[in-house]
Amino acid sequence: MEGMNDGELMARMRSGDRGAFSDLIDRHKNMLVNYLTRLTGCRDRAEEYAQEAFLRLYQSASRYHEQGQLLPYLYRIATNLVRSDERKKRRWLFLSSAFSRNGHGDEPSPHSQLLAAEIKEQVHLALSNLPTHYRAPLILREIEDWSYQDIAKAVGCREGTVKSRINRGRSQLRELLEPYMNGGGK
Repeated sequence: MEGMNDGELMARMRSGDRGAFSDLIDRHKNMLVNYLTRLTGCRDRAEEYAQEAFLRLYQSASRYHEQGQLLPYLYRIATNLVRSDERKKRRWLFLSSAFSRNGHGDEPSPHSQLLAAEIKEQVHLALSNLPTHYRAPLILREIEDWSYQDIAKAVGCREGTVKSRINRGRSQLRELLEPYMNGGGK
C-alpha cells in the first residue's frame, strides 16, 4: 500500500482493511510518540497515549471525512487524551517548583555538556509547568515546526487563539526560567 495517501488508507481501513491501518500506524507512530514524549516528558506515557490515539482513530474511522487533514486530526486526538488525563489527575497544575530537582548524572563530563544538559532539564521542567493549552501549541510550533493553521486544527481552536497561546506560553516559560538564567534559584 505504498504510495497511498492518508485519505486512501483511511478509506481502505473503513472497509475493513487492517493492513491499511497498520500502514497508517507505521507512517505516523514515530512522529506522534516523539511529540507526545515532548508533551508529557515521559517516553513510556507517550507510547501509551499514542496507542490509545491510534485505537481511537480506528474507532472513529467511520466518522472521519477526508479533507487531507488526518495528521492534525490524529494529533488532536492525542493532545485531547493528554488534556483529559491531566484534568483528571491535576498532575501538572500543582507541581511544586520547576527548579527544585537537580538533573545532574553520576558520570563526569565536560563543563559544556553539563551546562547543556542542565539547561535542557530546566527548560523541560519549566515546560512541564505550563498548562497543556499553552504547552501543546508551543511544542508543535517551536519543536515540531507546525504551521499555525495545522496547530489550530490539532488542538481544536482558531489560529488567533493558537498565536495567543503560543505567545502566553513563551512569556510564562521566560518567567519560569528567569531565576535560573539570572544565576539564582527560586
